[in-house]
Amino acid sequence: MKHLIDLDDFSLEELNGIIEQAVEIEKNPMAFHGRMTGRILGTLFYEPSTRTQMSFQTAMLRLGGQIVGFDDPQTASVSKGENLKDTVKVVSNYADIIAIRHPLEGSAKAAAQCADCPIINAGDGGHLHPTQTLTDLVTLMCEKGRLDNLTIGLCGDLKFGRTVHSLIKTMLRYPNNRFILISTPELTIPDYLKKAIEQANGSYTEISSLEEALPLLDVLYMTRIQRERFESLQEYRRQKDVYKLDCNKLTHAREDLKILHPLPRVDEIDTDVDDDPRALYFVQANHGVFARMSLILHMLGTDDPSPVMAGQILDRDCANSRCITHQEQYLKHYYLDTPSGPACEYCDCHE
Repeated sequence: MKHLIDLDDFSLEELNGIIEQAVEIEKNPMAFHGRMTGRILGTLFYEPSTRTQMSFQTAMLRLGGQIVGFDDPQTASVSKGENLKDTVKVVSNYADIIAIRHPLEGSAKAAAQCADCPIINAGDGGHLHPTQTLTDLVTLMCEKGRLDNLTIGLCGDLKFGRTVHSLIKTMLRYPNNRFILISTPELTIPDYLKKAIEQANGSYTEISSLEEALPLLDVLYMTRIQRERFESLQEYRRQKDVYKLDCNKLTHAREDLKILHPLPRVDEIDTDVDDDPRALYFVQANHGVFARMSLILHMLGTDDPSPVMAGQILDRDCANSRCITHQEQYLKHYYLDTPSGPACEYCDCHE
């Protein structure tokens, strides 16, 4: 089976093909209606979602398929104590493909180990969100015309922001992209991502000022400060109002700047910015439907399988308290060899 845990699971040729097909679908969606007739998408959403869940549902319905699943674990057998393995094992017998969102990191990788159908990672904790990144790539291709030679500013919660992590990892695969990382010291990107940029001979600059970064950017990727990722409400309140984009700040930005945001927003982008033609976050959400239509077509149309686990089993616990292995005790602890030492294959945590 072909799983999507991380966009690295796809070759660059595959990824570009999915993007090109998404652009084609957006131009003529009715030409693709009925391609998934008789097929069923399972949506297992252990965390709240609006855009991701509904865009997956819309994508499958527009392709002529059907949907089963839940958007609140309290309405499913999870509330009775059912583990992830049993839920996925059962639903993968009902559905042809599953999209799963879960608050613990590495959950999609864990689900893929036991599923009898392809798994799509729709967000695993603060780790990765590959289908949002696919949406971002389709947006940039449609609105910017290229995926290389871009200066990309990422602002806000870069530590827990799974959309940020996936976007950086994927944009490293395209030449001459530069990252400007705008955050407080407490919310900078994880070390494993900094090492990934360095190993790919990429370029990044860390700064704390949004105003200083704006004149340099081709793309600004704003993110909200995520209350659900903080251990203390006090720390969340201390961080949440640091970065706010408003029309006054945008007077210093380029005319061809593209402003993206994975949404939902709280107050990090003033609503007056919505009328600026450079603001694309609602357009971006629309592109997400066509990105996911293309992804479903690709995954259910390929016979090129992807391996689930490639590391070795070690008798040690993951140091990341948010890793799925701490909840799902039956999981074997797989580790990958990296230049920085063993890394948990579920959540990328380095010891």
